[in-house]
Amino acid sequence: MADLQDKDLLSIQQARTMVLAARQAQLQWAKASQEQVDRVCAAMAEAAFGAAQRLGRMASEETGYGVPEHKKLKNEFGSMHVWNSIKDVKTVGVIRHDPRTKVYEIAWPMGIVAALTPSTNPTSTVMNKVLMSVKARNAIIVAPHPSAVNSCVATAQLMSDAAVAAGAPEGLIHCMSQISLAGTDELLSHRYTAVILATGGGPMVKAAHSKGKPAYGVGPGNVPAYVDRSADLEKAARYIVASKAFDHSVICATEQAVIADRPIADRLAQLMEGEGAYFMDEAQTQKIRELLFHPDGSINVATVGKSAQVLAGMAGIQVPSHARILVARLRTIGRDEPLSREKLTTVLGFYEADGWEAGCDMCIEMIQFGGRGHSLMIHATNDDVIMAFGLEKPVFRIGVNTMGTLGAIGLTTGVMPSMTLGSGGIGGAITGDNITVYHLFNVKRLAYEVAPPPDAAMHPGTTPAGPLFAPQADELEQIVDEVVQQILGR
Repeated sequence: MADLQDKDLLSIQQARTMVLAARQAQLQWAKASQEQVDRVCAAMAEAAFGAAQRLGRMASEETGYGVPEHKKLKNEFGSMHVWNSIKDVKTVGVIRHDPRTKVYEIAWPMGIVAALTPSTNPTSTVMNKVLMSVKARNAIIVAPHPSAVNSCVATAQLMSDAAVAAGAPEGLIHCMSQISLAGTDELLSHRYTAVILATGGGPMVKAAHSKGKPAYGVGPGNVPAYVDRSADLEKAARYIVASKAFDHSVICATEQAVIADRPIADRLAQLMEGEGAYFMDEAQTQKIRELLFHPDGSINVATVGKSAQVLAGMAGIQVPSHARILVARLRTIGRDEPLSREKLTTVLGFYEADGWEAGCDMCIEMIQFGGRGHSLMIHATNDDVIMAFGLEKPVFRIGVNTMGTLGAIGLTTGVMPSMTLGSGGIGGAITGDNITVYHLFNVKRLAYEVAPPPDAAMHPGTTPAGPLFAPQADELEQIVDEVVQQILGR
């Protein structure tokens, strides 16, 4: 017990020390010019990009999740790709002026950003959050997942060193190394913490939203991929398998189930097999079902981010050495079918639906069960079907003919690049956007008069001389008598 208390105290003290140091640095950084801000951020992006492979391998080895080469790609995305998407954004002084309305918009930093980062995408998320926080002239303190502390600390230190060398003040970027719930709570609750960026599991995000501060959180992704009869089936099969296998499926926008239009379902399955999908029989599916989820529906964390072969070994089943993902043919969605939940590993559900309307209903059922507001993928060439999905689905990212993993984060689509994907009000988040620099500074508005006040506002008007109801003495006496009689009558 003493050790546990000591750990909590160390974590609390580290959080407080970092917040105070970050506050002093941020007060100085808030006065930086746009040129200074951009020089520092470019230096950080370049340093992180150059270390993408080393940090990716470090993250994979520390957590036991995913594929080092894929984590390298995510690090390249979280550094240089993210920087290129925000480098031209104005974050200092007057950022917009409308001559017609005579309104000047002026950027104003929030202050200190508390950033919660996950074990599944640790280093790439740190890179992403540091860049957009510092670009907005904030300081940032990262509270990493306990299983990814070393890789996150190394990433933050690398970026801090690059920032200071480029002219940023010491203490602008921190990453906690003493991790406990008490310490993280101290960081989130501290009076100098201005905004919270929460990327991780449901309990973490719920805690972030309970602190009475602005908080950008993400919800779980339970992403359906509908494949229409009009789709390019070869491309769909290639993309779905590659996306589900990417980094062993730890990105929250990864496809969790295929919903195949019945006329093309068999052909799609055949093509997916050619890409490395192994379709399990019912006995194998049951063993995987029991392996992945506990009886209460919670995921077995030991299965997260694992290859098909590792999962098969854990479940005691045989699968081919070339299998990239395991596919379970499913019929129902909901609590009675655990595999219809989010699966942060290389297991994919496969459903059939007769026509796009039925496919639409099934997608909504899956989203409502466990992915409200997050993402959906559709493979089709029929624009009417695509637009129907866009209009009707309760999610805020709908990828068309792309990979879920890379499309939703903005690598292969035109949405803003980010590793933090909002799920909107229906998903319990403040926004459905991909969180980026725009969400981390406030905007002041300097507004000149463009119209004179109405005449009525400039004249005093008439005021009644007294109260609207003023009873005479005899009327007041009568009222008192009636009240007294009512009281005596009781």
